[in-house]
Amino acid sequence: MKEVMAIVRQNKVNVTKEALALAGIPAFTCRKVLGRGKKLIDMTLLRNIVESGEIPVDTSGEYLSETTRLIPKRVFTIVVEDHDIEKVVNAIMEVNSTENPGDGKIFILPINENYQVRNGEASLDAY
Repeated sequence: MKEVMAIVRQNKVNVTKEALALAGIPAFTCRKVLGRGKKLIDMTLLRNIVESGEIPVDTSGEYLSETTRLIPKRVFTIVVEDHDIEKVVNAIMEVNSTENPGDGKIFILPINENYQVRNGEASLDAY
């Protein structure tokens, strides 16, 4: 078993839920989070803004505050059998990729054990 942890844009929650359901993956957890990527300030952009005296309204304005600002995102946690990993990853990537920075990340983690709280059952069927 594996855990798929997918960080996506907050406006992509509904399409991600639909894509997972269509892929036959109805069970997941989704949480609100704040975070940031590795994006650095483009010094040429900064120099141009200082010279013009205006912060651009387009996405380049984000680059100025990106080093300290935390961006609202959503994290999907999905636990699936190993053979379903590709299906989950493809479903998430298909609806979240805009080919721009900030589209998100997907991490795959091993699940060594799981238990049902209700009855203490420990097995692959417990999830």
